[in-house]
Amino acid sequence: MGHVTEPVDRRRRYGGAGAPVHAAEGGAAAIKRGVFRSERGRILRVGVVAAGLLASVAITSAASAPASAGLPGTSSSTLYLPKPTGSHPIGTTSLYLKDTSRPDPWVPSVEFRELMVSLWYPAKSPGRKRAPYMTAKESELLLKSGEITSVPPDTLSKTRTNAFTDADPAGRKHGLPLVVLSPGHTKPRTELTALAEELASRGYAVAAIDHTYENVAITFPDGRVATCVTCEIKKNPAWWEKLAKSRAADVSFVLDQLTGSHAKWKGARLVNTSRIAMAGHSAGGASTIAAMLKDSRIRAGIDIDGTTEVRIPDSGLARPFLFLGKPATYTPGEGDAVATWERDWKQLNGWKRWLLVTGAEHTSFTDLGVLADQIGIDLGADIPGVRAMDITRRYVAAFFDLHLRKESQPLLDKPSTRYPEVKHCSPETRTCR
Repeated sequence: MGHVTEPVDRRRRYGGAGAPVHAAEGGAAAIKRGVFRSERGRILRVGVVAAGLLASVAITSAASAPASAGLPGTSSSTLYLPKPTGSHPIGTTSLYLKDTSRPDPWVPSVEFRELMVSLWYPAKSPGRKRAPYMTAKESELLLKSGEITSVPPDTLSKTRTNAFTDADPAGRKHGLPLVVLSPGHTKPRTELTALAEELASRGYAVAAIDHTYENVAITFPDGRVATCVTCEIKKNPAWWEKLAKSRAADVSFVLDQLTGSHAKWKGARLVNTSRIAMAGHSAGGASTIAAMLKDSRIRAGIDIDGTTEVRIPDSGLARPFLFLGKPATYTPGEGDAVATWERDWKQLNGWKRWLLVTGAEHTSFTDLGVLADQIGIDLGADIPGVRAMDITRRYVAAFFDLHLRKESQPLLDKPSTRYPEVKHCSPETRTCR
């Protein structure tokens, strides 16, 4: 099957937010230019993220890296994720899941839907093996897709994480709330690792889904690698709606596999099936609404910087919802993208908030903002990546603590002196404060 490959075709280069893009001027020039089309066809000043991150490793010497970029026992040029703030050590594992009830939506000749899911969870103790950020093969294919040959092919796979592979899960029976994460289109599930680690350190089980054929490389346990079929499809609103509904089906299937009588994870008995929520970035955030409309098990949701297509019915959606985004796109009353949030806002009948992070860019809410700063790439953000990640993790955790644990969170009620970058918006009055 041509859509599942071992070596990737060097001639194939993909555009889109967070994906390797065509850079005819070469890696350094493309980084300097720092402009490409987002997944929704808009222009964003966010640089060449996936290809650019890796290309810059080759042109940034260890001597020029800031001292804070190193960790004990690591090179000063080693990429790493910020430490989580919770009290629990973190375990992680990967699951291969196969939905035989439906064909793949993007490759109909495949008669079933295959998914890879990463789980993070509180562990009894740190394990012996720190988890890789992604596989060496995935790193290699990302490099090849951007025609970058000046760095070792496994560069990205060596990013230092804070979780330990297959560490024993901790917790009492039915004690862990479960959060599902969905990444942006063209992006791997690993872009949300820092957020997942934070939630797991605070006592959540977290499941991040790779939506097959929607990013450059997904590796299955038998060594097959699925590449990005959707990257080459012409996009329109109907297509984005199909994407969101397809992802909603993925989410429901994953919940079945994690909470059913024949659950695929050894720690499934720890999950509290009445405390399930979802968050996503970009297309993953937009898909959260579609997933909540499809599956009543999802008790609360967050859209992080994602323009929505699936409409909430006139009956509304009464479960808690948070919009978290950047002012350049989602300031009330300013543009087509924000109009989708304004439309949805009117149909949200439960607890709801609209928060914007001053200075943020599209990638600021993901690991890429942190990694870019470590190696000196300007993605166009006016807020440091580590600060944006701190804000993202803090507000996302507060939302889930409030709605899944019923713990009071004053942070969500009004502007904070600790996080002055975060503006609370009222679309009714078109004001943010």
